[in-house]
Amino acid sequence: MRWASLLAVFAAAKLLLLWDRRIEWSAWTPIAYFWQDAAVALLFALLDRFARRAWLGWTLYALAAGYAAINVPIARAISSPLTWPMLRAVHGTLADSIIHYATWGNLAALLAMGAAAVGFPIVFYRAGADRWAAAPLALVPLAALGPFASARVETLGLERNPLAALALTAMPRVAATSVVRDWRASPLETIERDELSHYRGTCSGRNVMLVVLESAAACYLRPYGAAQDPMPNLTRLAGEGLLVENAYVVYPESIKGLFALLTSTYPAFDTAPEEYERAGESSLATQLAGEGYRTGLFHSGRFMYLGMEAIIRGRGFETLEDAGDIGGNQESSFGVDERATVERMLAWIDADPQDRPFFITYLPIAGHHPYATPEPGPFGGGEEIDQYRNALDYADQALGELLAGFGERGLERETLLVVLGDHGQAFGQHEGNHGHTLFLYEENVHVPLVIWAPGALAGPARMSGVASGVDIAPTVLDLLGLGAPAGYQGRSLLQGSPGMALFFTDYSLGFVGLRDGRWKFIHQLDDGRSKLFDVASDPAERVNLAGRHPQRAAAYRRHLLDWLGAQRGLIQRGG
Repeated sequence: MRWASLLAVFAAAKLLLLWDRRIEWSAWTPIAYFWQDAAVALLFALLDRFARRAWLGWTLYALAAGYAAINVPIARAISSPLTWPMLRAVHGTLADSIIHYATWGNLAALLAMGAAAVGFPIVFYRAGADRWAAAPLALVPLAALGPFASARVETLGLERNPLAALALTAMPRVAATSVVRDWRASPLETIERDELSHYRGTCSGRNVMLVVLESAAACYLRPYGAAQDPMPNLTRLAGEGLLVENAYVVYPESIKGLFALLTSTYPAFDTAPEEYERAGESSLATQLAGEGYRTGLFHSGRFMYLGMEAIIRGRGFETLEDAGDIGGNQESSFGVDERATVERMLAWIDADPQDRPFFITYLPIAGHHPYATPEPGPFGGGEEIDQYRNALDYADQALGELLAGFGERGLERETLLVVLGDHGQAFGQHEGNHGHTLFLYEENVHVPLVIWAPGALAGPARMSGVASGVDIAPTVLDLLGLGAPAGYQGRSLLQGSPGMALFFTDYSLGFVGLRDGRWKFIHQLDDGRSKLFDVASDPAERVNLAGRHPQRAAAYRRHLLDWLGAQRGLIQRGG
C-alpha cells in the first residue's frame, strides 16, 4: 500500500508540474515522463518489504512524499527539481528570492500535495492494496523502457523524480583526465580578425577598474541592439571605447565566473567552490600587486554566498570588503545599496596619497533576482522583465556615480575601465529557461563587455570576434604593457580573435557548449542530445542544425567532452 501511495504522490506532483507545459506527444511520452517515478517507487517497495517495520516504512513514506511536495513549487518556478548543487546554494543570502515565490498558488500546490500524501494511503487501504503483493513487479517494464523513451522524447529534465535528481547530481558526472590541448582552438577552422595589437601598452601605468555587473545579459542592452536602454551610462562608455560584441561567460553563475575572470582559468564540472582555493594561475590582482598596485575588491553582497571566500581569499587583494564591512542605507538578505559601495570605493581611493596606481574590482548586486531597487525606476508595466530593467538602470546609476567620482578626482584619463556582465538572465525565451544557471542559451551566457580608457583607446571601436571571461586578465595585462603568466588559459583580445568560447553548467542538467565564429553548439550530458545553431542568421537559437551538419556537431562534442575531463583533472590537482 505504501509503495502505491508514494507512486500516486509522485504522479500527482508530475501532473502539477506539467499542467501548463508544452509537451512533445507520442506513444513514448507517458513512459518518458513517469519512468523515474516508477523506478523510485519500485526501489521503495523493495526497501519497505525487507525492512519489515511498519513505522519505518511510514517514516520513509512521509519523508519521500514531503520532499516531492516541496519540489512542486520549486520545479514549477525553475523547471527543475532540487539538485545537490542547488541545495548548496540555498542560503540566507537568497532569502529574498525564496520569499518571492511564497505565493498563494504555490501554497495551494503544497496543500494539495499534502492532502494527496494523506489521502492516497486511505484510498488504497480501502481498496485492499495490501493484497497486491506482486503488483510492484508491474513497474519493472516501465522503469526498464524509460531510458529508451527518454531518447525519443525531449523532456528538458522534467521527467526527473526529485529523489533521483538529488542522488544523481551528488555523484560526479565527468571523469578527470590529464589531456593537454589548446582548448580555444577550433577543431574545424580558425578565423583571425579584429587586429587590435596597436592598443598594446597604451594604458601603461594606469589605474584599473573592473566592474562585474550582476545578471546583465547583452540582449537587453542598447549597444547590443535592444530597443530600450536600461543602462545609458554603459551605452555612453560603449560609444567612447571598445565594445566586444560576442563576449561569453564560462559558467552562468557569479562565483565560478569570477574565478575565471581573476585567474584566467576555467572552472570544472561538478566541483564545489571550496576546491578552487588552491587552483588557478596567479590572479590578476596578484600580478598587479607585484607591479606596485594597491588592490581592493568591494562587493555589495556577502562573501559567504556560494563559497565566494574560497575564490577571492589569497588572490592578491589587500582590501576585501562586502556588505558587512560597507554597511548602507538599504539592506536586504543579499547585500546593501550600490551608492554605499561606490562611496566606500571612492573613500578607499582618497585614503592613499596616490603615489601608486590602484586596481579595484567592483561586484554590484543590482540586477539580482528579485530585482528590488531602493527607488522606482523608469520602466513601468509591472512585469518581471520591467523590474529587471529597473534593476539594471539602478546598477547603471551607480556606474554613473562612480564615473562622476573619477571625473572629480581627475582620474578619467588615468584609469582603464573594464565593464562586463557576470552572466545573463532568462525570461522564458526558451522553454523552461528562467533565471540564469540552468541553460546555455544566449540569454544565459552572452554578456556585455566594454573597455574604456580615454586618451588610450580611440572609440567608438567594435570587436566582432568571440571573447571569453578567461580573456579578461591577459587583456588587461596586455593593455598595461605587462606579460601574462604562461599558465593562463585565456588570451589577450589584442592579439586578434582569441578562438572559441567554451562554457558549461552543472546546476541541474549537465550542459556544455561553445561559440565558434557564427556557430553555437550545446550538448546535454544527461541524454546525449546536441544542438547546433547558426547564431549569425538565427540569434534566437530556434533552428537546430545538428542533423544537417553531423560532422561539425560530432567534432564539437568530442572537443567539449575532452575539455570537461581535462579541466576537472586540472582543478583536482590544484593546477
